[in-house]
Amino acid sequence: MELAQVRLLVSDFAACYRFYADVLGLKPQSGATDGPYEKFSPAAGSAGIALQDRAMMADVLGELGDDATGHRSLVVLRVDDLDAYCAQLAERGATLLRGPGPMTDRMRVAHLKDPEGNLVELQEWLLLRG
Repeated sequence: MELAQVRLLVSDFAACYRFYADVLGLKPQSGATDGPYEKFSPAAGSAGIALQDRAMMADVLGELGDDATGHRSLVVLRVDDLDAYCAQLAERGATLLRGPGPMTDRMRVAHLKDPEGNLVELQEWLLLRG
């Protein structure tokens, strides 16, 4: 398993984009200043921080409100075989909120919560399959 990123669910995407790019000086991956997603990387290392529009994730999960009173972040873990890993999680007593299933044409995902209610997204990157 590899930690892919820490993703923050934000309501004011443009303001947060400016903060991470301009204030903190992190390098944006694609330049998507209006969202709904952007990953930022420091000058060294492979880990990153990503922003995701809160309304978009609300549509995916069907439970997030517009107000930032609930989930504020999303831990993202990349796995090689999403179906097998989710089966292992179920054997360990985890309950998936959604998936495994497609998120985009480039990845499949599954979502669950930790005991405190923090969201965890498991990703299988389809481009790595060749």
